[in-house]
Amino acid sequence: MTAPIVTFSNNKGGVGKTSLVYHLAWMLADLGHRVVAADLDPQANLTSAFLDEREIEDVWANGSDRATVWGSIRPFHEGESAIVSARAHQTGDDRLVLLAGDLELSSFEDDLSGAWPECLDGKPRAFRVMSAFWRVLNDAASSHEADVVLVDVGPSLGAINRGVLVASDHVVLPVAPDLFSLQGLRNLGPTLAGWRSGWAERRKHGPPDLAVPAGDMAVVGYVVMGHAVRLDRPVKAYQRWLAEIPGEFRGSVLRQATEQVPAPETDPYCLAQLKHYRSLMPLAQEARKPMFALKPADGAFGGHYQAAQSAYVDFRALATVLTDRLGLTRPG
Repeated sequence: MTAPIVTFSNNKGGVGKTSLVYHLAWMLADLGHRVVAADLDPQANLTSAFLDEREIEDVWANGSDRATVWGSIRPFHEGESAIVSARAHQTGDDRLVLLAGDLELSSFEDDLSGAWPECLDGKPRAFRVMSAFWRVLNDAASSHEADVVLVDVGPSLGAINRGVLVASDHVVLPVAPDLFSLQGLRNLGPTLAGWRSGWAERRKHGPPDLAVPAGDMAVVGYVVMGHAVRLDRPVKAYQRWLAEIPGEFRGSVLRQATEQVPAPETDPYCLAQLKHYRSLMPLAQEARKPMFALKPADGAFGGHYQAAQSAYVDFRALATVLTDRLGLTRPG
């Protein structure tokens, strides 16, 4: 059984998507799962969360032999027949590895744009291009004997993200309680539906001897990010937008009727409401570890340490919900 590929996507930037993938990857590893965290955002923000600047410089200094996502795809892009085996980076936890991102991944955009219509003509190379991310991710998962692959993508509805979503078994949507995230759902929902149906049509024209992804893109649910709380109650400025998320998610993403819409607190599609951890994040970035792993030695004293413990509870609950929805067996 192959590890499920779960992509975290929202074409609205700045909602905390990369931080969510980073912390979930560490939490799943902490719970005993073997995890590949894959950075398929050409901006490589997830990579910079795991690796410091010197380490990234070393990775990118190897020219065409980079241990990155692009390093695996580049020979194929330049005319070779096959994808090079993915080389993941260790993180300090044997259960978690990083498939590093690369600014040069944007070079693959034109290939992916051209391959999409060419698949309707049954061209074998077009299908190899469209399945390139799927092959890299599955190769990394197989090498690591992973239980799950978590994928970070940029805030885009372009060809790279379409290629990533085609490779994905599941999708999780990070959203913020604001107008812009709601508009992101309105944009992303129909786009996902179009990509899903479009890939299903293209698969009918594929070479019978070439394995390609199913392109399920099954939406697991959404995670509310930066949920502002004061005195154990949502801040009023967010309440209106928060209340609209379940209905917008159902209407735009699930394409369901929205006559009876639950509150976020009782919505089964709301996987979690994560607080804005504010000053914890700079401490975590300096310590190069997740917020919930911060100790007094990292500068997490008093309220900071209590907030780190609270973050552990929050992310553990989210990780548990996600693994249950994915049907992953709990280790041990």
